[in-house]
This record gives sequence, structure tokens and C-alpha cells, in this order.
Amino acid sequence: MLLLTQNHFEFFQLPENFRLDTRVLNRAYRAVQAQVHPDRFASASSAQRQIAMQWATHANKAYQILKSPLQRATYLLHLRGIDLSENNNTAIKPAFLMQQMEWRERTKDAATVCNLNELHVLRCELQDEESARLIQLSELLDASLDQQAAEAVRQLMFIERVAHEIDIQIDKLEGA
Repeated sequence: MLLLTQNHFEFFQLPENFRLDTRVLNRAYRAVQAQVHPDRFASASSAQRQIAMQWATHANKAYQILKSPLQRATYLLHLRGIDLSENNNTAIKPAFLMQQMEWRERTKDAATVCNLNELHVLRCELQDEESARLIQLSELLDASLDQQAAEAVRQLMFIERVAHEIDIQIDKLEGA
């Protein structure tokens, strides 16, 4: 039985783990949507249609969170009582701070001289870095090293932001 008070893992009857088989998640999502999709309640009362809409909205939100590794890790840490508020935690390891500065500088320099190739190279480097850090994050979460996992999540959030900035620069140069 589905309950809106269940956490997202319980809602889809999945184990509360970072490692998640996306095929199983997709099947669980489709099964829930088959039960609660508003189209199934088109001839129902207004109240029933409203409830169906709430269920479908909840299912969509839960699915989007669990589908994204970074959002899933953030959610899992939230369930474990870890606050990832970036505003409250500004401590960054010096090595990562230096790496951040290098990525930003390389992005700015490549965009300034319209070096599309360098932007693509940098984007690939960030994808590799993200993949390696997701593996590390998975290991930290499995070992319940939640504070270290929280730091890894914050670093991945930054990597995502830089990758997005690079994508914007690539789009600008490719559109020019």
C-alpha cells in the first residue's frame, strides 16, 4: 500500500541504498504511475482526481530524486540526518579548492579565446572526475561514513556547476 508519508525508497519498495538498479526503479515507477495516474481518475469525483494528482506528483518527484545519483545521495544523507546546506558549510579542502580554481580559470581562458576543443577536453575531464567521485561516494555511503559522503556530495555539486558552465560556453561557441 502506498503512503505519501513513506520515504522515496519505501514508496517504490526499494532498499534504502545509494546503489540502485535503474531498471528496477523504472519498473517500480511505472507500476506506481499505473495505479495513480490522473487519467485513470478522469471520471472520478473532483476530490478523487485531486488525490490522484497529488499521488502522481509525489511519484514524479520521488522518481526524479532517486534517478539522479547526486540527488539520491543528498536524499539518503538527509534520511540519515545529515544537513548538506551549502550555506552553513563552507569548509573546502585546500586541494579541492585549488582544483576548482584551475577548472574555472581554464574554462574562462578557453571561452575568452573561443577554444572549443579545450572546452570539450575540460568537459571530458570533469565527466571522468565525476564518475570517479561517484564511485567513491558510493563506497562512503555503503560504509556509513556520512560526513565524508556529505563532503563528496558538495564537491560533486561544484563539479556539476562547472560542467554546466562549460556546456553553456560550448553552446555559445557552437551557435556562433
